[in-house]
Amino acid sequence: MHCPFCEAPDTRVVDTRLTADGKVRRRRECVRCRERFTTYETAELNLPRVVKRDGRREPFDENKLRAGLSRALEKRPVESARVDAAVQRIVTGLMRRGEREVPSREIGEMVMAELKGLDRVAYVRFASVYRSFEDVAEFRRVIDGLERE
Repeated sequence: MHCPFCEAPDTRVVDTRLTADGKVRRRRECVRCRERFTTYETAELNLPRVVKRDGRREPFDENKLRAGLSRALEKRPVESARVDAAVQRIVTGLMRRGEREVPSREIGEMVMAELKGLDRVAYVRFASVYRSFEDVAEFRRVIDGLERE
């Protein structure tokens, strides 16, 4: 780790702590100028690439996932902590699979499963766009399925 003050290549770790969000906080001291500074470390996660319906491949983007959930949950009484937990479960599920590529369809199904547990109205909203509902009968089938559960 290079010193941000004098650019010396050597620093020593004075203190290490785990933060609430899972990062490692390290207090460091430069060997040359004796200045102290803090660094934060996170694990680099290898998430799979997403295979879109048209065959394109792109890196998994947690921000896109969060945005899709947020659109479906717009104006619904769901706490942001529950949304964060749902996003984390999806990301963890993708990492556990250990696959290099995952079809976007499977990610969509994971999102629908999470939304079903968070808010049924949001679930129907997402399903209507995700499955491209063409008429009211398709809405009725989804709603009837939810009522049976």
